[in-house]
Amino acid sequence: MVHHYLPAVFAVGMALAFWSADRRSPTSIALAVSLGSLGVSIAFQVMLFDPRLTEMLLPWSAPMATFEGLTLAAVLEWLLRLRRTLPARPGLNIRFGDRVLRCGQVSALIYVLASFAAPELRFSAFLQAYDQHGWAFGMQPGFWLFATPILAATLFGLSGVMLLMRRRPDRAEGVRLIAVTIATPFLIAGFVLPLDYAAMSMVLGEVSFLVGAVHYHVLQGQRGQFMSRFLSPQVARLVAERGLDRAMQENQLEISVIACDLRGFTAYASAVESRQVLRVLREYYDAVGRVVGTFGGTIKDYAGDGILILVGAPLPIDHHARCAVEMARQIRQETRRLIAQWNVPGHTLGIGIGVGTGVVTVGVIGAASRLEYTAVGPTVNLASRLCSGAADGEILMDQRTVAYVGEIGLSARPPVRVKGIAEPVPHFALFAEQRALDAAQRTPAVIQID
Repeated sequence: MVHHYLPAVFAVGMALAFWSADRRSPTSIALAVSLGSLGVSIAFQVMLFDPRLTEMLLPWSAPMATFEGLTLAAVLEWLLRLRRTLPARPGLNIRFGDRVLRCGQVSALIYVLASFAAPELRFSAFLQAYDQHGWAFGMQPGFWLFATPILAATLFGLSGVMLLMRRRPDRAEGVRLIAVTIATPFLIAGFVLPLDYAAMSMVLGEVSFLVGAVHYHVLQGQRGQFMSRFLSPQVARLVAERGLDRAMQENQLEISVIACDLRGFTAYASAVESRQVLRVLREYYDAVGRVVGTFGGTIKDYAGDGILILVGAPLPIDHHARCAVEMARQIRQETRRLIAQWNVPGHTLGIGIGVGTGVVTVGVIGAASRLEYTAVGPTVNLASRLCSGAADGEILMDQRTVAYVGEIGLSARPPVRVKGIAEPVPHFALFAEQRALDAAQRTPAVIQID
């Protein structure tokens, strides 16, 4: 008798897994409710068929039918919620599919009402149909009073799945929908078969759905690994360590910002094939990305040949200004090595870099479909302004950055005006041929600024 409870335990365990994995997802909640109510209804039916408990539990038969109706309604609600996440093709009538699924939920409600109206008939003519009539149970009118709304809800649900498949869901979602379609007949059969057969049928249905669910999450995980290549690992680590809610909180931090772009890129892109332009950008991004990754910086933006890098956010970096200057030097070195391979007669490329240090506001912004870690403040504008003013091979940095790294090997430049900063900003240049900053890295001279 104990093994008859295994499908109930299995269903409740799957419900807890879906609920605990993503409590805020309406689709996951709907699946959890469906599986949880299925587990409760299975456990109650097993107890109801125990001769020692039948008489005591029979008055509760009708109320417990609510869980069976809830199982059907929650699955249909999951399909409804899923429909709202998939884009519809132009000209496709999406209201029809919603109405089909709502009709299925109404059928589930009719089953519950019939169970309350005739609880004893439900037990004898539906739940015990096979025990009393064998395989001829389908000939009994009382059986169809309860079987009809269940079958109607099932057919409406399968129709909803077919309509969903017409909207061409992605592969992961399609696998899960197919798994539900395969599992449904096994789960429905468990309502009317003898206990031994019902337990086997239920387990087959649950395993079918579990295989689809695991396949779905594996595909989603592979997709996440692929997309993580386009996102900052520092942002991923921030979310992993602090959670999404805390990661999205705004903070004011003093960081260093690096902006770099290629000189002469617009003319170069017009003169060479698009494949060559794409290859240059790919190698350029890869080279800068390797340097940034070595120092633990965060690439905030790629914009054509322009790259914006945060040093000290979202994860803090000690001596971020000194780190930013050394990072800028290595970016210049790596990029100029590649530029020698990219240049074509009449069109040469160069690299200009700007470094600014100051307080910025950082945080995660965006909509539900896309989030982005961003930094806002005059320092970001300053780094971009210095970058645009840098000649080929120059690294321009503001006075605050210089105060942290020392003034060895720099030449002063006339102040520049920057959006968001009232007074002209003094800045300094580090030329490609200067090596004096190497000594500063070995014996850093740090000037404190109040």
